[in-house]
Amino acid sequence: MNESDETKLSSYEAAGARLERAMGRLEGSIRSLNMRIRTLSRAEGDAQRLVGERAKLVGELERSEAKARRLDERTAEVSRKLVDAMEQVKGVLAGEGRA
Repeated sequence: MNESDETKLSSYEAAGARLERAMGRLEGSIRSLNMRIRTLSRAEGDAQRLVGERAKLVGELERSEAKARRLDERTAEVSRKLVDAMEQVKGVLAGEGRA
């Protein structure tokens, strides 16, 4: 083997070593990218669950608000009836006081 052949062999070995290092860096980058993709997928799943939960809570809130309005209306009605009943009792008592 002459000096030219040894230089070529050395160049090939150096190129092979550079290729191996580059492949190692590429594999590391791919692993890192895969981890980020999995993290993003989990975050997207969490976001979708939160959107669904929010929609459910909005529905529950709307139903609760409607129930509160109905209760307010009934309370006002009961209050009016109570005032009417007290007025009738006063009228009866006032009538008895004259008799």
